[in-house]
Amino acid sequence: MKAIICTQYGPPEVLQIKEIDKPIPKDNEVLIKVMATTAHIGDTRIRRVDPFLVRLMFGLFKPKKNLILGLEISGIIESVGKKVSLFKPGDEVFALTGFGLGGYAEYRCLPEKVKDGTQERKSLVTLKPENLSFTEAATVPAGALTVLKNLQKAKISKGQKILINGASGSLGTYAIQLAKYYGAEVTAVCSSANFDLVNSIGADHVIDYTKEDFTQHQGQFDIVYDAVMKSSASACRKILKKHGVFLNNYFLPKIMAEDLPYLKKLIEENKLKPVMDRTYAMAEIVEAHRYVDSGHKKGNVAIRIAEE
Repeated sequence: MKAIICTQYGPPEVLQIKEIDKPIPKDNEVLIKVMATTAHIGDTRIRRVDPFLVRLMFGLFKPKKNLILGLEISGIIESVGKKVSLFKPGDEVFALTGFGLGGYAEYRCLPEKVKDGTQERKSLVTLKPENLSFTEAATVPAGALTVLKNLQKAKISKGQKILINGASGSLGTYAIQLAKYYGAEVTAVCSSANFDLVNSIGADHVIDYTKEDFTQHQGQFDIVYDAVMKSSASACRKILKKHGVFLNNYFLPKIMAEDLPYLKKLIEENKLKPVMDRTYAMAEIVEAHRYVDSGHKKGNVAIRIAEE
């Protein structure tokens, strides 16, 4: 099968398409024909070794042999192991591969269930929302789950005020929609070029970060969510209420098996939708990562592995 291999740490050009062996599912695994994945900021950070901890996880001096990036996928189940009971060949699914990675390939094996202490629970493979294409569905697991766990951590509730920094990016666009779903009043921080976008998905107020320092904003927030991780709790202290919560994607609660089906339900009820910026072919992976590295993407960037 074809796979995009991270051959070195460095610029996008270190990503190269190579032929490697097609995986064979174990008894508890499903074999997914990958239709789409994403150029996620997490993938680009691994490629760029940012932070240094990446080296401890994926190789100290160079990436492990045949390191395949890809935190999230959508696809079609091609075959299942003999102990699999929840899925069948032909099922259309989306999934979080997480730090197991592997989405940048034509096939990926994932377990139907995973160990959680002494118990078994469903893994993060779920039937795809019926109202999304494969490219759209691939952009949901990593970004939307990160936002969901952040907002759960903050115990967001109806009537609260939340400020979202980086509101036009992948996490930001999911955060606006989920915060509105929970009944919060949303202030979105982005450039004026993206005001129409964030307003269209529910932002109540907007701040142009090129003209105003949001940490000096006159107003008290219950939650400040720095989705792009460019601020700090201390810098945002003056705009938080006394018991306000600062979020920045660190120290999130454990992702539970029911979280991805929950997001699927919201999507099928048209209460949440991925914002798509660009879609690239597998052969254009270098261009896709270069675009994400530019820092100017709006919403999500998908990678088409197979034609729908």
